Amino acid sequence: MKAATVEHGGGLFAASRLYGGAPSDWLDLSTGVNPVPAPLPAISPDVWNRLPDDDLMHEACSSAARYFGLPPGKTPLAAPGSQSVIQRLGLLGQGKVAILGPTYAEYERSFVRCGNPVTVAPSLDELSGDERFVVVVNPNNPDGRTYCPTQLEALASDLARRDGCLIVDEAFCDLTPELSMASHASIADGILVLRSFGKFFGLAGLRLGFVIAQQPMLERFREALGPWAVSGPALATAAAVYNDDEFVRRNRSDIKELRENLGDVLGACGLEVIGGTDLFSLVRHDRAGQLFESLCKRHILVRKFDYEPDWLRIGLPRDEAARARLQSALTEAPGI
Repeated sequence: MKAATVEHGGGLFAASRLYGGAPSDWLDLSTGVNPVPAPLPAISPDVWNRLPDDDLMHEACSSAARYFGLPPGKTPLAAPGSQSVIQRLGLLGQGKVAILGPTYAEYERSFVRCGNPVTVAPSLDELSGDERFVVVVNPNNPDGRTYCPTQLEALASDLARRDGCLIVDEAFCDLTPELSMASHASIADGILVLRSFGKFFGLAGLRLGFVIAQQPMLERFREALGPWAVSGPALATAAAVYNDDEFVRRNRSDIKELRENLGDVLGACGLEVIGGTDLFSLVRHDRAGQLFESLCKRHILVRKFDYEPDWLRIGLPRDEAARARLQSALTEAPGI
C-alpha cells in the first residue's frame, strides 16, 4: 500500500512563493516550536572540527537522562531528530498497528511503508485488543489530549505479553513532565519513548531527539542509525542546556505566558479554541480554509488540516509585535 502524502507545519519558503513576500517578511505560526530559542552555549572549535567522540555522546546522553528522570545507570539513545526514529519503526517487526488519532501523520506513513496493517483509534477504549503495536502521542498533536501514565503502563504490559510494543511520542511533554513515561520505558518491557529536543528549546534546526527503551531495543536503533548519527555541536548544546535547571524553569514559565497571551488574542477575535498544548492552540472555524488564505495574504502562516477542514493550529507569537500583527490580521479577515 502506498502511503499518502503528508502535510506538516513549516513550509515558509513555499508559502512565500505562492503568496509573495520574502520569507523574512512572514510571521510563521505553523509549527509547535518555541519561537524564542534557547541561548547557544560556547562550543569549542574542536567540536566543529572533529567527528563526535564517545565522551561527547556520553555527556549529552547523561545530561538527557538526568533531565528525563531516568534511573541510575540508564541512558537514552541520541538520534538526529525523533523523525529519524519514526522512519525506522519497521525495526520493531510486523504486526497490527493502532495509532491514537488523529495525530502526527508520519507514524501511519512509516508503518504502512513497512507493510504493517494500520488503524486509527479515537481512544484507548476503542483498541481492539489484538494489536502488536500502539502509538500514543502524549500530549497529543494537534488537539492536546493527554493520557494517564498508569493507563499507559498497563497497556504497555499487555502489549509486552503479546511480544508487542507501546510507542509513546513525548515531543510536547517538557511542559508537563508528570505525564512522561521515560523512566518506566528504561526498565520495562514493551515500551519505547521518543523525546524531541528542538520544540521546547526552540532549536528545531539542530535536529536532535532521544529514544528511551530497554537496552536491546536501543541497540537495534543504534545499529540502524550508524556511527556519528548526531553532530558534535548538537550533542554539546544538549549537554549544556539540559544541565541548566534555572533556564529550564524560566523557559517553562515563559512559554506558559506566551500561550496565555495567544489565548487572549484568539478570545478577543472570537475564535473557538478546542485544544492544544502550551506550544500551540487548536481552533475551530466553519470557514477555516478562507481564514487560512486570508492570513497567508497578510504573510502569516498557520497550520491547516486536510482531514479536519474546520481546524487551524496556531503557534506562539514570540512578542507583543507579533501578537498585534496576528490580532490585526484576524480582525480584518472576512467572515470571522
